[in-house]
Amino acid sequence: MVADPTLRELEARILSCTDCRLHLSRKRAVPGEGPADASVMFVGEGPGFHENEQGRPFVGAAGKFLEELLEGIGLSRAEVFICNVVKCRPPGNRDPLPEEMDACAKYLEEQIRVVHPRVIVTLGRFSMARYFPGARISAIHGKSREIGGRMVVAMYHPAAALHQPSLRKDVQADFEVLRSLLSEAESQPETPPESSSDATQLNLF
Repeated sequence: MVADPTLRELEARILSCTDCRLHLSRKRAVPGEGPADASVMFVGEGPGFHENEQGRPFVGAAGKFLEELLEGIGLSRAEVFICNVVKCRPPGNRDPLPEEMDACAKYLEEQIRVVHPRVIVTLGRFSMARYFPGARISAIHGKSREIGGRMVVAMYHPAAALHQPSLRKDVQADFEVLRSLLSEAESQPETPPESSSDATQLNLF
């Protein structure tokens, strides 16, 4: 599923990682998947039950909805890179803890460096907080900022729209924004890779 040698090596490190206590309860780590030259990277929060079983990101109901949203703007799952802030399922689907996100940060930063997407989409408040510290997702969903030479756009997690159907229209509208951002990004000259850790230090608010 991963062809790039660096991503293969990174995947092997994630699968054997014991840097936080999430490894004690996981069935399978979920490194992420997608082409090494993807123009867009989706960063979710953490694996759920189905992801823990299969070792793949977004394979449950939220994943199916994500695929529908991608199809709606002319993209397929095979064209994008999908991963999470933490690579192992938090027990009981609880929120990831700060020390767990810190332990996984190096993996996400390396994935961003290697894939070097034109656009990063944060799905949910935990991935959003890396780039929009202190912001509320209800206030900034669908909005974007240029960080580290790429556009970062905050969105609701697809699961939120499944739990609150009133959010579905907002999520669909945000994907239309993504369509425009991708068109704009692809028309611009590509910038050289930049350290994602530098970008996360920016206080945008």
